[in-house]
Amino acid sequence: MAAEMALVKPISAFGSRRRTFSFSKFTTIRISAAANPTSIPKPKPSKKANKTAIKETLLTPRFYTTDFDEMETLFNTEINKKLNQSEFEALLQEFKTDYNQTHFVRNKEFKEAADKMEGPLRTIFVEFLERSCTAEFSGFLLYKELGRRLKKTNPVVAEIFSLMSRDEARHAGFLNKGLSDFNLALDLGFLTKARKHLKANPEYQCYPIFKYFENWCQDENRHGDFFSALMKAQPQFLNDWKAKLWSRFFCLSVYVTMYLNDCQRTAFYEGIGLDTKEFDMHVIIETNRTTARIFPAVLDVENPEFKRKLDRMVEINEKLVAVGETQDNSLVKNLKRIPLVAALVSEILAAYLMPPIESGSVDFSEFEPQLLY
Repeated sequence: MAAEMALVKPISAFGSRRRTFSFSKFTTIRISAAANPTSIPKPKPSKKANKTAIKETLLTPRFYTTDFDEMETLFNTEINKKLNQSEFEALLQEFKTDYNQTHFVRNKEFKEAADKMEGPLRTIFVEFLERSCTAEFSGFLLYKELGRRLKKTNPVVAEIFSLMSRDEARHAGFLNKGLSDFNLALDLGFLTKARKHLKANPEYQCYPIFKYFENWCQDENRHGDFFSALMKAQPQFLNDWKAKLWSRFFCLSVYVTMYLNDCQRTAFYEGIGLDTKEFDMHVIIETNRTTARIFPAVLDVENPEFKRKLDRMVEINEKLVAVGETQDNSLVKNLKRIPLVAALVSEILAAYLMPPIESGSVDFSEFEPQLLY
C-alpha cells in the first residue's frame, strides 16, 4: 500500500550501528553502515548446507529509513496534544491479536514444488523471492528502529511499530525459507497481490507460497491502516497545495517504478498466468483508489492517456537497456542515452502534469477524522 511507504525512502544501508539477525540455521545476515549496497558482507552458509549466494546488484539489497528525529517530534504526546490516541490504541489491540501467528507454517509441498520448477520460470521466481524478502527485511529494520526511538515519546505508537516489525520479520523469514528450497542463500517490492487470480486458477500456483497471500495481505492492510492514522494525526501535511504536489509526485514515482520494473520481468507474470501490463494497471488503479482516501490529490490513472504514457516509457526504457548492452564505448553509449533519457523525463513530466483528481477523506475543520462523500 502506498500509504505504508510514504514515510520512508530507500538508502544503501540502514542505521549507523551494526546489527546481526539470524533467519535460519543456514543464513546469518549482517547489516552495517555503508556507502553502497555492495559493501554489505555476503551471508555465510553453514557447513551443513552448500548454498549458492544470490548475485548482488546496485538495486539489491535495498533498505529504507526516515527522519527519526522528526518522527519523535511529530508523535510526542507532550508537544502534540491533539493526537488521536484512542485511534492508535484501537489499532494497537488489532496488532496485539496477531491473527496470523500460526498461519505461516511450511509443509513438504514447498521443497517438492521448488524441485519441479525449471528453466526461466525458476530463475525469475528466485528473483521474486529475493526482492520480496529484501523488502520485508527492510521493513523489519525500519519499524524496529522506530519502535525503539518512539518508546519514550509515544509508547502506544512505538509498540505498534514494534508489532509491525514482528510481522515483517515473519514474512521475511518465510520467504528466506523459500529460498533455501532452491538451495540459495540470501543477500540482503513488491509482493504481488495475485491471490484472487491464483485461487481461481490453481494450475498457476507453481509454488505453495501463493496459498498464503490472503493472510499476508491482511497484515499489509493493517499496516496501511496504521499509516493512514499516522497521516491523519498530522493534517498540516495534507491540507495545502504543497501536499497535493507531493502526493502526486509520490504516487507517480511508485507507479512508474513498478510498471517499468515489472515489464522487464514479464516471464514471472506469464509463468503464473497473468498479463503483466493488465495486472500492473489493476494494482495501480486499486492503489490509487486507496490513497485517494487520505491524499489530497491523486493521479487520474483511469484516464487511458495515463496508460499510454506508461507504455511509451516502457518502450523508451527498453531502448535504454539495449544501448547498455551494446559493445560501444562509454562515451558513445552516453551520447545515445541523452535523447532517450530526455524523452523518458518528458513522458514522466507529462504524466505528472495531467489534470489530477481532487481527493482526501479527512475533514480538517476539526481534528476528528470524518468521511466526506
